Amino acid sequence: MSAGVRIAFRADASAEIGLGHAMRCLTLADLLRKSGARTRFVCRSLPDYLQRKLTQHGHELILLAASAGNYRADELAHSGFLKTSQQVDAQQTREALADQNWDWLVVDHYGIDHRYETALRDTVRRVMAIDDIGDRQHDCELLLDQNLYADMKQRYDGKTPAACKLLLGPEFALLREEFLRLRQQVESPATEIRHALVSLGGFDPCNLTQVAVTALHRVFGKSLKLDVIIGNEHPSRVEIERICRMHDYRCHLHTERMAEFMAAADIAIGAGGSTSWERCCLGLAAITVAFADNQKDIAASLEQAGACIFLGDQHTATQAAFEKTLQSLLVDRERLSMLSSTAYSLVDGRGAQRVRDHLFSML
Repeated sequence: MSAGVRIAFRADASAEIGLGHAMRCLTLADLLRKSGARTRFVCRSLPDYLQRKLTQHGHELILLAASAGNYRADELAHSGFLKTSQQVDAQQTREALADQNWDWLVVDHYGIDHRYETALRDTVRRVMAIDDIGDRQHDCELLLDQNLYADMKQRYDGKTPAACKLLLGPEFALLREEFLRLRQQVESPATEIRHALVSLGGFDPCNLTQVAVTALHRVFGKSLKLDVIIGNEHPSRVEIERICRMHDYRCHLHTERMAEFMAAADIAIGAGGSTSWERCCLGLAAITVAFADNQKDIAASLEQAGACIFLGDQHTATQAAFEKTLQSLLVDRERLSMLSSTAYSLVDGRGAQRVRDHLFSML
């Protein structure tokens, strides 16, 4: 059924927009390719290591010009992320896909709405939109929003065609296969903090990583086992590596072992984006920080559900706030256990499989 299916992806990654869009598309593309589909990425902005990763995983990659002319500032709230107008981007994407007939185009980009999607109708049979914000119109057959919101059922009212199928909620979270595999091995919820994980995104421009590591050391000292995940481009990489060596903590650059580190930890300090669902899948209690408005909504909803502690953004997630929260969990072991078990109940790790099945069945 999947043999010969052609699926293209339009996503970008940068310090400005983060890595989440490209990484979740890669997760879905890996599963689709494993199921027999042909996959191609069309990207304008993509770090070198991600370019290598895409091609190493067997996906085709076409890079658009880094910048393609002017765009109207009022075209879309996030149009700056696109680095050109939707009209120009759509034309370039058509050219990048002109050599084949494509069954699906998967669009994961805040700078794209129904105008771009409609413009691609002469090139692709169907469009799938991946969204987190719900702030714009889409012209698509399938829409995925893997997040947890109080208004999820009404979030896309009037913003998609009547026949569009909506995949809403963390049961459709796009997680790599190793999370599902390790989920089967996760033991009972943590009752004390012996092993922590700090992972605040590939770029972390405010260097909250160092703030969190300092807070953990002040509360737990060297008795704590700590893994710190940062990107090669982290602005304070050298200093963070020095601090980790000084305290006998482990610092990792762009690790492929994230699921393994999450499964081993009792508590995580992490960003409020799509990695939230990775933590939930493995029942990892979390102290969460938001780096974007949509991350605030996700983290607030998770806190309301009892699956994390949300410290706000870089302005409120101070060292004092981290220390106070860690001290409270040190005393209140029952809360730590509840955070872990509630998170575990929200995500079963089979979301990518469900999305893949919808893509194939709708053909």
